[in-house]
Amino acid sequence: MAIKFQYNKTSLNTLNKQLKIRANALPTLKNKESALRVEVKSAKKKSEQLLEELENTLKSYDYLAPLWNEFEPGLISIKDVQLKTEKVAGIKTPALESIVYDIKDFDLFKKPLWYSDGILILQKMAQIGIESEIYTEKMRILDYSRKKTTQKVNLYEKVQIPGYQEAIRKIKRYMEDEENLSKAAQKIVKQRHEEEENND
Repeated sequence: MAIKFQYNKTSLNTLNKQLKIRANALPTLKNKESALRVEVKSAKKKSEQLLEELENTLKSYDYLAPLWNEFEPGLISIKDVQLKTEKVAGIKTPALESIVYDIKDFDLFKKPLWYSDGILILQKMAQIGIESEIYTEKMRILDYSRKKTTQKVNLYEKVQIPGYQEAIRKIKRYMEDEENLSKAAQKIVKQRHEEEENND
């Protein structure tokens, strides 16, 4: 990225300000990137743990498999999943607030005793599955933000800061050369003036 500048003090001051802004922002961006990296790993781990928990819960109820054939389909369904927003390293991410279930009425005397337990089991498994999905989404959002932050860190560190430093160096060199030329010209003028006075 070529930095546009002019060979004057105004341009030099502007570049110095821009350089200072980026140099001051860089440590903050690096910290944000590190924090996001940790949060991405944490969300991924939590999602995997929940999936494992769901698998283990399913296995733990294998012995009930024949009974599920008696279970009335549509007795329980998910009416709504309510989410809240949590800020993680300054990034808005979803978090589970609650799950609203729709449980149809059933006759406790006509249905098997384990129906109530079956409903609780299904609610537990649904919650684990939904939480796992939310953590997967949280991981995706945080990873996207981490990549964007990494790009900005690289832009500042490898392109803009060196670019501004180089432009500042060029302007300073130019201004020094101009000053030296001006001094040399003044010396020559002074010498000629002195020579002219001596010749008179």
